[in-house]
Amino acid sequence: MHSGFVTILGRPNAGKSTLLNALVGEKLAIVTHKAQTTRNRITGIVNVKRKGRRPAAQIVLVDTPGVHKPEDQLNKRMMQEVYDSLAGCDLILLIVDVQAKFGTGDEFVLEIAKRANTKTFLLLNKIDLIDKTKLLAMIEEWSARHDFAQIIPISAAKEKGTDELLTAVATALPEGPKYFPEDQITDQPERFIVAELIREQVLINAAQEVPYASSVLIENYEEGKRLTRISAAIFVEREGQKGILIGQQGTMLKRIGTGARQQIERILGTKVYLELFVKVRAGWRDNPAAVEDAIDWHKQLLDLAKPMDAKEDPAKGRPRTAKKTKPQQNVPRKKR
Repeated sequence: MHSGFVTILGRPNAGKSTLLNALVGEKLAIVTHKAQTTRNRITGIVNVKRKGRRPAAQIVLVDTPGVHKPEDQLNKRMMQEVYDSLAGCDLILLIVDVQAKFGTGDEFVLEIAKRANTKTFLLLNKIDLIDKTKLLAMIEEWSARHDFAQIIPISAAKEKGTDELLTAVATALPEGPKYFPEDQITDQPERFIVAELIREQVLINAAQEVPYASSVLIENYEEGKRLTRISAAIFVEREGQKGILIGQQGTMLKRIGTGARQQIERILGTKVYLELFVKVRAGWRDNPAAVEDAIDWHKQLLDLAKPMDAKEDPAKGRPRTAKKTKPQQNVPRKKR
């Protein structure tokens, strides 16, 4: 049995989250056409069976935010997620968009991979969108930039080359134990995934600066056998952004809620009653505490475990009342 941790590294919109979802076979990471959709590390677990020369393996994939030069506290925290994911990993998958020309951004991410001093595969992604005759030249160009352990052309969206990639990864990982149960596909709790699915709809439906100024926090989560009740707050930085997200007569917020609810029901396997509220938290992207609320799901679970009178209203910084809910730590598992 081989096992280990594999970090997926790349620039924004290179296809990291699409690859994670394709390899795991479930939607764990939200995907949009907007840059910097992923804000934190997302773990996906793949168990592969022995097949020919491929060894049996448990592959723990770690999706990361797109590598960029940070301008505010949020982006600095996102880049820290990238660096943290590289510490102690067994293999790096550096993924690049073959449609994009090599530039300073690519040099930056390549330098990060080099400094990690870890075995690295280069994945040439989106090969379905280019003339295949250009591939050989691309492979030669990238080979001259770094001594990659392997260079593998793939299409994450079309799932082309993914089986070959799994074989290569399983073979490259060291012998070791299973870190997670066979049927577990992530270590992220369901409530975090629910928050991300709501944020995905904000990204899809809102334009300009609003999606980047938004974060989502689950305020109440009550599970039932047939119905799950969820209340969530969408935080923005200005009143004008709040008005945009609500929309005329609430049409925008309704559209976001409907899209999110459909995705959440598919993940949870129950009907969902979803309440959304839009709140203003001025300048939250430069507020370290607010950024932690937005990114760190471990902190969210710890906050849930605090006595109710010790909790604070995240919008106003003062004690608030809340319905009693147990810290919900269920994680998605394989559908049977």
